[in-house]
Amino acid sequence: MSLTTAESTHRVTTEPAAHRVRVTASDQVIADSTRAIVLHETKHADRYYLPREDVIWDLLQPTESRSHCPVKGDADDYWALRTDPATDIAWSYPTPFDYLESIAGYVAFYSERVQVDVAELLPQ
Repeated sequence: MSLTTAESTHRVTTEPAAHRVRVTASDQVIADSTRAIVLHETKHADRYYLPREDVIWDLLQPTESRSHCPVKGDADDYWALRTDPATDIAWSYPTPFDYLESIAGYVAFYSERVQVDVAELLPQ
């Protein structure tokens, strides 16, 4: 998908991640997936979206946060660590725009707030 503005072209693409994605906080595994999707967006760091089944939900709690992205849609689901309920660490687009249906309901994590490790290459 490409959006063209007067200043530039904005692109968003997704593809299956070639790496195992492991998310940790204070050495505790929060999520671990070999089925992640990587989202590439112009002028943004790559983000990894993980299936909900690969998240350890006992460590997280929902927050009241919401956001809207003109490129991706509404992020209506946010979570924080139970040990730090004031800081969002993850979000999801339950119903993103149609061209991003591949990330619908998947969970992304702020790599600025938790460790997102993508060092292990998956077998091909």
